[in-house]
Amino acid sequence: MNKVGFLTIGQTPRSDIIPTFTEIFNKDIKFVERGALDCLNEAELLTVLARNEKNATISRLRDGRSIIINRRKLLPLLKMELSKLEQEVDLVIVLSTDDFSNLTCEKPIFHPNRIVTQMISAMTDQPKLGLIIPLEEQSKAMVKKWEDISDDITIAVASPFDYGNFEEAARYLRDYRVDLIVLDCMGYNEEHREVVRKESGILTILPRTLVAGIVLEYL
Repeated sequence: MNKVGFLTIGQTPRSDIIPTFTEIFNKDIKFVERGALDCLNEAELLTVLARNEKNATISRLRDGRSIIINRRKLLPLLKMELSKLEQEVDLVIVLSTDDFSNLTCEKPIFHPNRIVTQMISAMTDQPKLGLIIPLEEQSKAMVKKWEDISDDITIAVASPFDYGNFEEAARYLRDYRVDLIVLDCMGYNEEHREVVRKESGILTILPRTLVAGIVLEYL
């Protein structure tokens, strides 16, 4: 039996994401989850909160709350959990579209940010790109991430964790006449995609299903 590891930047279990992979894989596979914040208690979580908003990312705690995290403090925690996870599984999927490409291990490791950006690059040359992201503070980092793929990027904000207004975000990007929309966070789900696609009438890419489809080829 194949063992697939999921590394989240928040806490496990990620009951909001794993069912998508279960449905798409549709095989007898064992899932192992580890989260960067799993080892922290409530008081210790305060030490990783983002104070410098330019260095922030967002994830989910096991009780469903969202948490805005300082990326610099997050990285050593991710590396620690990854070192444990790779001993237990055949391959690892990072459950974040942020750029954590400096995370490496001896097992195959799938980085959604690479998968999604390279797929869009293969689809079309310099598209008018619409991004929906969870935090306004991530805008600068997201533009940098996508700058080699498009020089025309429009960003809208709608959190998958805190009841974001996806209809408004979709209309905003529709009005800018973007060619395609990327829901740039692994927290976005199939329902979010359908709302955005219906409201905008524009092709909408959901990273979690794209990543699951790619990983399935290796199983």
